[in-house]
Amino acid sequence: MKADHYDEFAASYDAENAGSLFNAWYERPAMIRLAGDVRGRKILDAGCGSGPLSAELRDRGAEMSGFDGSPEMIEIARRRLGDDVPLTVADLAQPLPYADNAFDDVVSSLVLHYLEDWEPPLVELHRVLKPGGRLILSVNHPLARPLLFPEEGYFGAWQFTDEFEFAGQPGTLTFWHRPLHAMSDAFAAAGFSITSMAEPAPSPDTPPELLPPRIASGERPAFVCFLFFVLEAR
Repeated sequence: MKADHYDEFAASYDAENAGSLFNAWYERPAMIRLAGDVRGRKILDAGCGSGPLSAELRDRGAEMSGFDGSPEMIEIARRRLGDDVPLTVADLAQPLPYADNAFDDVVSSLVLHYLEDWEPPLVELHRVLKPGGRLILSVNHPLARPLLFPEEGYFGAWQFTDEFEFAGQPGTLTFWHRPLHAMSDAFAAAGFSITSMAEPAPSPDTPPELLPPRIASGERPAFVCFLFFVLEAR
């Protein structure tokens, strides 16, 4: 995927993101819980999209900055966040326009799985974090694809494409599968330690009609979809 790929359906994606099970009631609440008390912390939203996570963390007292590769997404984020959150168009696969040790935390929601090579972005995110700072991130769960398509296997890294519908508009997204050990190896090589790994349930406030039947009935507590990490910059 090119960095500006989301330009084709930015407004539709933002509309879908506002109320979907996977974004509004599952991924975003989990990221907020992992971030904890953010009052007074300087946080970079890496791959901020249209800005909903930045808005939530800002409202909880964080001093936010953000970037995204999609100019259209950044325009929507500027309308959502106003002038008090510095936003810029930047590509996570390239050097970032921030000083060393500039942030207490970096949050990155569902971004790294678009990239084949994790080393340059992780090194850059480590650079902009203060020593002991946190990188809080979510990615596609490495078991999700093999469970749906067992013939593809689990080990190794490969690219795959999925078709989606965002508020009625079709969109094609391309991802990279990688196994858990490859993720942890990449984190360690960039100077991070894993302090937490989470496979959360959807928010308890999720409207029941959005949930899969076996979860809405209480038969199962959660589903395999995304994997969450809290990393510490060594």
